[in-house]
Amino acid sequence: MGTIQSFLDHMDWVQMVMLLMAAAGSLICLTFHELAHGVTAYCLGDPTAKLNGRLSLNPLVHIDPMGLFLMLVVRVGWAKAVPVDMRNFKNPKRDMAITALAGPVSNLLLAFLALGICSLVYNFGPDGKAAAYVILFFCYLAILSIGLGLFNLIPIPPLDGSKVLFSLLPDGIYRTILRYERFVIVLVVLLAWSGVFGGPLNAAMEMVTRLLCRLTGFPFAIPQYYFF
Repeated sequence: MGTIQSFLDHMDWVQMVMLLMAAAGSLICLTFHELAHGVTAYCLGDPTAKLNGRLSLNPLVHIDPMGLFLMLVVRVGWAKAVPVDMRNFKNPKRDMAITALAGPVSNLLLAFLALGICSLVYNFGPDGKAAAYVILFFCYLAILSIGLGLFNLIPIPPLDGSKVLFSLLPDGIYRTILRYERFVIVLVVLLAWSGVFGGPLNAAMEMVTRLLCRLTGFPFAIPQYYFF
């Protein structure tokens, strides 16, 4: 018992809470991102995601271990790609681009909602630790969601931005890129790990966060602390 008590006495509970918040925020961001892909594809005529059980708010059906790990470490990552069968779309390239774009858009909307909650608690909630932790969590959620959304707009396969950009290419080249895009994920992991995206992504995150803070009435000085 003495060893356990000593361990508890020396544990950094603040860092533990921050880690739990980051994990919970990452799960929420990734789940909403993939669900948006699946729902959009379904609305455009492709039931593949629904048939594979991916139209769910359960994080366990969406999470990719490496993507989640990078979300926690470098604050950008991904989940398991929602299966999409372009043959079910009326206009395959256009509808695929719309489906891809739905993920980042959902993250920006989630960030807007999170900062809106922060603003309500900050301006109208009671003072105290409970309110501070609520604001802290939703700030974390907003920043993670903005980072995930903007990261996925980078036009490098298999990120969502590439599907939007490549929809402008001729059909033969487009289908070839889609066939081999999963192999480029190794390059994306290495680039994310090395911090190549850090500078440009930070600048874009700051711009978007400032805009969302202005729209929600929440002070920008608080969420900027959570940038890379």
